[in-house]
Amino acid sequence: MELSSEDSLRLNVLLAGEIQAIRIDDSTMTVRALTPRGEAAVKLHPNGRNDQYLKLVREVLAGHAIGSPGGYPLFIQRWTRMGQARDKGLDRLLLLGEPEAVVSVAYSNGLTDELARRAWWAMQSADNARRMLERECVVQGEMGKILAAYLIEHLPFENAPHTIIDTVRIVLQPGLIDETARQRLWNKGAGDNAYYVGFLEYLPDELPERLAARVDLAILQPKLTALAAQGNPYAKLMERALSGPGQAFLATSEEVLRHPADQDVVISLLNALAAYFAALRSANCGGDAIEVILARLETPNAGDDQPTELREFLDAAPELAGEICAMRILSCMDGGVAAPILSQTTASGTVMRKKLEPLITPILHQLATLRGQPFTAATSRRQR
Repeated sequence: MELSSEDSLRLNVLLAGEIQAIRIDDSTMTVRALTPRGEAAVKLHPNGRNDQYLKLVREVLAGHAIGSPGGYPLFIQRWTRMGQARDKGLDRLLLLGEPEAVVSVAYSNGLTDELARRAWWAMQSADNARRMLERECVVQGEMGKILAAYLIEHLPFENAPHTIIDTVRIVLQPGLIDETARQRLWNKGAGDNAYYVGFLEYLPDELPERLAARVDLAILQPKLTALAAQGNPYAKLMERALSGPGQAFLATSEEVLRHPADQDVVISLLNALAAYFAALRSANCGGDAIEVILARLETPNAGDDQPTELREFLDAAPELAGEICAMRILSCMDGGVAAPILSQTTASGTVMRKKLEPLITPILHQLATLRGQPFTAATSRRQR
């Protein structure tokens, strides 16, 4: 089989011009091109099976774009979703009419805002949008808001919690969405708390939820402020946790922890908690079971290796010894502590929560301590 003379001529005329990207519409047998002046199209007239004819068309495109009539190289396809495509020549990949080549550009470290515009014209997909928005040049460029708007529009059709978490985290980057869109995303958390986790990961101190500071913060403030001014990390983190935004973070974390949908939500939430208290994380966290970590850290002044800053804090504010314990424990509660349990099951929902109870219950204890509220194991909405 050969290309018809008409198609061969029209394709060569098309390729002789200034082409920025090409896509092939299999259903209508049309080659479409993006040019500085707009779009151009070549309607194909196959003289045999469509799939075989399109293979010939792609060979022509590949020969023009990268000098390889064999098409998009298989070894590059293997690298595509690892972001290892070469940064040079990315613009040529967009001339192949190959979806996988577009993905390669979207995932590449060498992506620019202009290349993102061309790749988006060539193939629109949520995965590509998420990966392109991981590049600061795209976030700050003209494509940032366009890609974010697409992701938000298609978010209701996403079912996987890890995809929802990833999408929310990505679109919350500065400048991509307005306050109205942000509030709508937050409101969706009432029906699917995977939305909350994205906020907890990216905006732990700026949640749309507004709660009052802990009632005793006004009394404790002079001590904490004085210690924080001296660079005491325990005082700084205590001020943060007892403030209104801190209480909102803790309350939201508690709500998600009481109702996690699946393992991805659990792991992401635990990582967000550990990141919030990371300033107090020590080598004592090292990969042990929850029972070992609790036994080691439940007494704030135990051990001879007590940091100087911790001693200074406890001398100045001994009434907060329990809160210090809670923060140190939570700093160790990343996704790794759940691995021994989750690796033994594929359960989700109620069954998963039952298996995780030995881990979830102690964490809820620590959250209740920092919120100054009595602990209850009952599954209920958070107290405001």
